[in-house]
Formats: sequence, C-alpha cells, structure tokens
Amino acid sequence: MINDNDRQVLIDYRLEQARETIKLTEFLIDCNQLNVAVNRIYYGMFYSVTALAIKHKFETSKHKQLIGWFNRELILPGLLDQKYGKILRNAFQNRTKGDYDAFITFEKEEVVDMKNEMIDFIASVEKLMRKDN
Repeated sequence: MINDNDRQVLIDYRLEQARETIKLTEFLIDCNQLNVAVNRIYYGMFYSVTALAIKHKFETSKHKQLIGWFNRELILPGLLDQKYGKILRNAFQNRTKGDYDAFITFEKEEVVDMKNEMIDFIASVEKLMRKDN
C-alpha cells in the first residue's frame, strides 16, 4: 500500500512523464518516425491515466483493465467527455497495430492529429485532477 506522500510523488512523476512524452512525440514526428510516435502518443495518455488511477487508489498492471477503469469511473459518470474514452481506445488500438502488426504505416497528418488529441487528453486529465484537490 502506498502512503499519501509517496502517492503524490508517484502521481507527479507520471504526469511529468506524460508532459515529456508530448515533446518526444513532436520530435519523432519531425524526424518522420511515425510508428514510434504513435506508440508514444498512447503512452503519453497511459501515463496521465495512471496518475489519475493512483490518485483514486486503483492499481493494475494491465492496460485493458486501466482503460476499463477509466471508462467506468470517469467517462460513464460524465466526469470527462465521452470523446476521451474514444481517443484513449483508438490510441491503444493504433499503438497495438503499430507495434505488433506487419507492414503498418501511418500518415504524417494522421499522426499529427493523434498528437493533438493526446495533448487535449492529457490537459483534460490534469484539469480533472486539479478539480479533485
């Protein structure tokens, strides 16, 4: 069990990872490393959702369980707009395709759109976390 002081340190760490991932994704897009950028886009959102889960004392090592918790606890009750559930699901699916399927390519414009969704997603999670305090 994580004590409250350690919990906040871990939350701050995960949010900083999410913010750093935004910068890394922009660099990867500029270098035309689009599949890697798609991977990082998902992980930027994953880090922010992980911070939120830690705050709410939900722990799992499974991505699908974390996404399910996010939808059940935040999207269904209306604490976050439904679009964020779709953005996270699509990012997870794109990351999985890019990492595991053969011959998958993403168009630069499409990846830039995904990056912009990630930025909006992370900002919305951070805003919700501030409101919870």
